[in-house]
Amino acid sequence: MDYRKSNAPSNTVTRDMMKLSADTGNVYETVMIIGKRANQISVEMKQDLEKKLQEFASYNDNLEEVFENREQIEISRYYEKLPKPTLIAAQEYEEGKVYYKNPAKEKNNF
Repeated sequence: MDYRKSNAPSNTVTRDMMKLSADTGNVYETVMIIGKRANQISVEMKQDLEKKLQEFASYNDNLEEVFENREQIEISRYYEKLPKPTLIAAQEYEEGKVYYKNPAKEKNNF
């Protein structure tokens, strides 16, 4: 999933928890699924940001000459404006794009 092309809102949205938890039957399990997906998205975003900022990093240890790199600032601002990982994960869950399974429930079915 490309989080940059997500149609998730950039600010908080009130959601109906009963409607969200209809698939799992448990509000806490739904929150856990969304939380774990948000962690995955967060790690992916952080790695992507670090990779892009690494291209502009300077390895000179010169204390006298400290300068701001415009490209780094623009990249950082772009990532700050993206929707938060929890909002992206909640949107993915609502759209049915998140795959999850509960081994405890599968064990009880056998």
